[in-house]
Amino acid sequence: MTDQFDVPSTDDTPRSRRTRDRRRDILRAASEIFGIKGYHNGSLIDIAEQVGMTHAGILHHFGSKHQLLLEVLDFRDQVDVEHLEGRHPPEGLDLFKHLVTTARRNTERPGIVQTYAVLSAESVTDGHPGHDYFRDRFAELRIMVARSLRQLCDPDNMPEDEQVETAASAIIGVMDGLQIQWLLDDSTVDLPRSTAFAIEAIVNSLVAGNNGAKFNDESQN
Repeated sequence: MTDQFDVPSTDDTPRSRRTRDRRRDILRAASEIFGIKGYHNGSLIDIAEQVGMTHAGILHHFGSKHQLLLEVLDFRDQVDVEHLEGRHPPEGLDLFKHLVTTARRNTERPGIVQTYAVLSAESVTDGHPGHDYFRDRFAELRIMVARSLRQLCDPDNMPEDEQVETAASAIIGVMDGLQIQWLLDDSTVDLPRSTAFAIEAIVNSLVAGNNGAKFNDESQN
């Protein structure tokens, strides 16, 4: 099985493999520490101890704690699309199916989900190095979801932009909120089913009455 922090590379010399493996180990440890303690409380010393290195060794590979955080976040994004054609999310109805599939895959990787939940919440605090990343990520997600929502609507009976943008924000908010509920009580919260239910309700509410294409995630039936 491919590790969640594996990185394709054309450089396959013994030295490059050792460096790649070491960086992967550091990223895995950083993701775990940041997920448990948060960015500010999770120290480079904590991460170094996890991989049997020194604080200076971590800095040798990543330069700074800030840069290490950004690379952890970047790897998470790569994991989400690594199985998709072109490594890019689809559009239209297929996007919403992809979002439900992502929720299903997330049940198999609670550590990386926890890291995302903790860091995204922390990013609203003053001076957090992940602030710009999460602000820009949410902005891009809203644009992507809104574009797919418009593709489902009848061009001759298109909802107001404000309605579409509200629906896009709601879908993203519901997904993140359900992830937190699931992390707190995975025996009660069915993450894929709840995600599918919420997305279907929001999408179909927007397109109802304008002859748009309704969304139905048949895998949840």
